[in-house]
Amino acid sequence: MYRYAVTLLALCVFAIGASSAQSMAPIDRMRLVVLGTGTPNADPDRSGPALAIVKGERSYLFDAGPGIVRRAAAASRQHSLVALEASRLDTMFLTHLHSDHTLGLPDVMFSPWVLERTAPLALYGPPGTTRMARALQSAYRDDVRMRLDGGEPSNRTGWRTNATDIRRAGVVMERDGVRVEAIPVLHGTWTHAFGYRVSDGTTTIVISGDARPSPALREAARGADILAHEVYSTHRFSTRPPEWQRYHSSFHTSTRELAAIANETRPALVVLYHQLYWGATDEDLVAEMREFGYAGAVVSARDLEMY
Repeated sequence: MYRYAVTLLALCVFAIGASSAQSMAPIDRMRLVVLGTGTPNADPDRSGPALAIVKGERSYLFDAGPGIVRRAAAASRQHSLVALEASRLDTMFLTHLHSDHTLGLPDVMFSPWVLERTAPLALYGPPGTTRMARALQSAYRDDVRMRLDGGEPSNRTGWRTNATDIRRAGVVMERDGVRVEAIPVLHGTWTHAFGYRVSDGTTTIVISGDARPSPALREAARGADILAHEVYSTHRFSTRPPEWQRYHSSFHTSTRELAAIANETRPALVVLYHQLYWGATDEDLVAEMREFGYAGAVVSARDLEMY
């Protein structure tokens, strides 16, 4: 029943938001919040790639594009979500280690601590994640020392990061009834890149990360309530220089390919994010999905929308 409700709302361009004036409250079922849909392009209207899944008073962050903590604060205010208050940002998953997906990592490691997070950040990602976290903790050691011992009110736990390198597919975290599974995806020449399947027994949300089509990702997406998938415009692809065409076809997924994936896996809602437009619009991307034969519920997301 839930999947049909999501489909109906999506067809009405389902984005919950600005009208809420309620006080902060926990959310009763799992939802996807789009914190950033951007790419390395410096688009001021689209923050760096970052998604959140929220349920109750907990949030789970996926990728750390630039501006993530402020985007979480904006979503918290817009949707009255206690789960996205800065002090509660304590669990993060990285899909891969491209800079546009990790430049916000020190923000998540340290800003919520300054804003009274007491729990260490639990960080999961491909091999290299632990090394990156260690290097960032070293880079900010003077800041940490000053905040701890220089007279500023602070706690001695929230600055820490407990990082885990994911080396194979499977369950990487279970907490409060929420299960997060890592999906190995194909992202060009990266040795390790992951998508994630998140389920609480009622709702399933699949996040592609940056990826070209693959059997593992299709299998994970089968029957999901929400499939959040990166995409580029098929029609604008031919306008790119040959070297960029080779790159994008190896590292990313076109609207033509995604329409075929969605037709095979039948998620209740497809959410396009990390969009490569090259002059196309959100409406153009949805129209391309239709042109290539996908008739199901699909939206091209903008920052701060919730599904």
